[in-house]
Amino acid sequence: MHSMFEMLLAVFDRAALMLICLFFLTRTRAFRQLLQKEQHTPRERAAVTAIFSLFALFSTYSGINVEGSLVNVRVIAVMSGGILFGPWVGIITGLIAGIHRYAIDVHGITAVPCLITSVVAGLMSGWIHQRVDKPRRWSVGIAAGMVCESLTMLLVVLWASPLSLGLEIVSRIAVPMILGATCIGLIVLLVQSVEDEKEVIAARQAKLALDIANKTLPYFRNINHASLTTICDIIRGDIKADAVAITDTKNVLAYVGTGADQYNIGHEIISDMTKETLRRGKITIKNNDEMHRTPQIHSLIIIPLWEKGEVTGSLKIYYCRAHKITYSLKVMAVGLSQMISTQMEVSRTEQLREMANKAEMRALQSKINPHFLFNALNAISSSIRLNPDTARQLIINLSRYLRYNLELNDELIDLRKELHQVQDYIAIEQARFGSKLTVLYDVDEEIAVPIPSLLIQPLVENAIVHGIQPCRGKGVVSISVKHAGDRIRIAVQDTGNGIHPEVIERVARNEMPGNKIGLLNVHHRVSLMYGEGLHIRRLEPGTEIAFFIPREGGKHPAALV
Repeated sequence: MHSMFEMLLAVFDRAALMLICLFFLTRTRAFRQLLQKEQHTPRERAAVTAIFSLFALFSTYSGINVEGSLVNVRVIAVMSGGILFGPWVGIITGLIAGIHRYAIDVHGITAVPCLITSVVAGLMSGWIHQRVDKPRRWSVGIAAGMVCESLTMLLVVLWASPLSLGLEIVSRIAVPMILGATCIGLIVLLVQSVEDEKEVIAARQAKLALDIANKTLPYFRNINHASLTTICDIIRGDIKADAVAITDTKNVLAYVGTGADQYNIGHEIISDMTKETLRRGKITIKNNDEMHRTPQIHSLIIIPLWEKGEVTGSLKIYYCRAHKITYSLKVMAVGLSQMISTQMEVSRTEQLREMANKAEMRALQSKINPHFLFNALNAISSSIRLNPDTARQLIINLSRYLRYNLELNDELIDLRKELHQVQDYIAIEQARFGSKLTVLYDVDEEIAVPIPSLLIQPLVENAIVHGIQPCRGKGVVSISVKHAGDRIRIAVQDTGNGIHPEVIERVARNEMPGNKIGLLNVHHRVSLMYGEGLHIRRLEPGTEIAFFIPREGGKHPAALV
């Protein structure tokens, strides 16, 4: 005869044994990976069902016999499996446990009640898995377990014959069976604690992916074979892979690590496995296969790279050992592939914008005022007879001016070279205007920075043609290049009639101000290069037009936005 306390200890003893077995299972990599998955394959569900069914069967066999009934933890096993892994596991485990309990004691007084409550426990556990929030499943599981055991007690009383026998059984086993349901909560909490580790793993792997992204960021500014190879090498070192590759939709662009000598990078056609991954747009994982190209590789993961909603390539990670593609590595690789996709998309967008900016600058630079050429030739023609030396010098000035324009490219030039071109231009104009035009220079000697070509000359031309020429009498044009803090201020000032306020407003709005194409030309280019256009002021008399460049000659930060 067992006392109620002894039976309660027996229930907790068997539940503790189940808890210990689950604890050791959670220490195995396969079971931990299974717990950390959001979805399970039919094969994985079958394996889990088998585990909890064995727990339930063991509970029946190890139960304590009380007047033909068994004090056991079968319901605990059924409900724990269903709560943790879903209705399929719970219902099937409940059916197996219930049918087994009925089969071993077909005519037993509690056989049918235990069959019914085992199935009910499976149904209730599946409902809890689907309908109850994860943090509350353990407590709701305890309550549901107690309800199931209470239902068992009620059915035993109703099924028993005579009634007094049923009441006798229930009076002895009800308390230990119902209180034993608290172990459901302990089992659920234990397994969930391992399952929740995936969030910690995800955070750790996200940090690793972010660190890799920071290291590789500089190499995405100019995507080519060398930069992609460096990126693959960084990834391989940080995640301790044996090989890493990046492909587009047709070729292997970079491959670093084991087997690299077998690839003709840039011309190597991607494998059929990679083509299938790109076609489906889904991750491919192989954990125990021998690769035909590199036999020493036994694990790989291929992640598609996306740009603007389309698959444009893949990131491939290889290991020589089998079963190296774990859940945590998959999380990290997915995050890393998303960052690489974003970096490549931004890089290509930036390169296209830079190409467009260069094309626009080149088009602006190439516009030479034909009127200036006609006027220069007329001035030279007039000087040939009267002053051949002056004509010869003017031809030299014009030839240098034209060569300067013909040799323009996208590279920056030294500020001094730009000023020499301005001097050639002014020499030709002074031949036309004579004493009417005076040009003054105020240039700091130590300034030597690169700037885009043809920025100053159009402003000088604007000052002469639109400022000095229309005025009666003499005029002065001043060219100033001075330090202004961490920038250099370049200004052209004239003593003409002064610019019309409407012209200033139209330039600020990027509109063509009448026939002053040179002014808008320079404004556009300075804005593109340095992020800040021309500063135009009407003086009394005259006009001042200025712009600023960094002392280092690099781009203004605003131009990079």
